[in-house]
Amino acid sequence: MVAGGIAAGPAAPATAAALPSACSGSPDRVYPFATGELRIYKNHRYACAVTHAKRPGLRRTMSVSLQPRGGRAVMERGRFTRRAGPVSVHALHRCVRATGKVSGTGRSTGWILC
Repeated sequence: MVAGGIAAGPAAPATAAALPSACSGSPDRVYPFATGELRIYKNHRYACAVTHAKRPGLRRTMSVSLQPRGGRAVMERGRFTRRAGPVSVHALHRCVRATGKVSGTGRSTGWILC
C-alpha cells in the first residue's frame, strides 16, 4: 500500500499506477549481473528501482527491493517474464540501497545516491 507517496508495510509494492513518474527518465545507476540488471532512478523526491531480466520471455522468480536510510525496504517478488518493479521510496536528502535478483542470482548496492 502506498500512502501519501510513502510506502507502508514491509513488502508493499509500489506500482507505476501509484507513482507514475517515479521511474521516468534515464537510470542514475545500472548494476549488471549474470541473469539481468538492477536499474536505479532518482528524481528530486523519490528513488525507484527495477530489476530487468537479461533474457525476457520465460516466467521465472525475480525480485527487487529498495530501502531509504532510516526507513523500511519496499519489495516486489514473484514470477515474471521481463521485470520486477518498479518500487519507489521517498528519498529526499536520504541515501538508498537496493537489491535485484533474477533466478536466484543478483546484485546489491551499498548506500548510494546520498
